[in-house]
Amino acid sequence: MSFPSFGFVILFLLATTNLWTSAAAATPKQKKIKGQLAKGSSNAKRTIPSSSATSSSSLSPASFLASEPRTSLWSTAGRRTGSLFCRVGIGFHLQIHPDGKVNGSHEANHLSILEIFAVSQGIVGIRGVFSNSFLAMSKKGKLHATPKFTDDCKFMERYQENSYNTYASATYRTEKTGRRWYVALNKRGKAKKGSSPRVKPQHISTHFLPRIKHIDPPELSFTVTVPKKKKTSPIPAKPKTVKPPPKKGSSPVRYRLKFRFG
Repeated sequence: MSFPSFGFVILFLLATTNLWTSAAAATPKQKKIKGQLAKGSSNAKRTIPSSSATSSSSLSPASFLASEPRTSLWSTAGRRTGSLFCRVGIGFHLQIHPDGKVNGSHEANHLSILEIFAVSQGIVGIRGVFSNSFLAMSKKGKLHATPKFTDDCKFMERYQENSYNTYASATYRTEKTGRRWYVALNKRGKAKKGSSPRVKPQHISTHFLPRIKHIDPPELSFTVTVPKKKKTSPIPAKPKTVKPPPKKGSSPVRYRLKFRFG
C-alpha cells in the first residue's frame, strides 16, 4: 500500500487555507452589499408615498378646481330641440330675439327654434338656438331673454289633460295666495305678465304644444344572397311499351272448362 508524499500533502493544505481565507474575506463584502440594497429599498419605499403626499398637498383647492374640466350650469342631457306652439288666437310660436325680446310668431322661423333641457326633476330651461339666450321671468313677472342661465330661467313643466304643457316660474309666485306665474301670450302674440291675475293654467294663453323634431334613425340596408340550386340532370323517361293492335278478322279464342266426374 503506497502513501502520498510529504510535499503533496503540504500543497493540498496550502490550497485549502487559501480558499478558506478568500471565502472569509468575501462574506463581509457581500453582507455590506446586501445591507446597502436593503437600505436603498427601504428609503425608496419611504420616499414614494411622501412624494405623492407632497404633490397632493401642494395643490390648493383653487388650482385643483382649475385643473378639472369646467361644466356648464345647464346640462346637455335630456334636451329637446323644436318649437313651442301656443294655441291662443290664430296660434303663435314662442320666439326669443337676440336683444332679449320675447314674443310670438304665427309662422315658425329660426327665432322660434328652442332647446328645452332638464335642470332637475320637473324643472326645465328654455334656450333660443339662434339667439343663444335663455328664457327668463323677472320679479315683476315680465318675460325676457338673458345670455346667462340663472334662477330666473328655471320653469316648472306640467302636462295638462288636453295634451298641452304649461310653464310656470320655479322662483317667483304670488306670496299671499301662492299662485304660480305662467308663461303666456296674448291674442296678438305679445308676452303677458305672469303676475297678472288673468294668467291662469286653465286659460289657453298658457297652453303650449312642444313640436319636437325627432331625428329618424338611419335605415339599415342589407342584401340576402340566396344559394343557387344545383342543376340536376333530368332522369331519362322510360320508353312506353305500345301494345300491338289486334289483328282484324281474327276472333278471340274462348276456352271452356271441362269437368270430369268419377
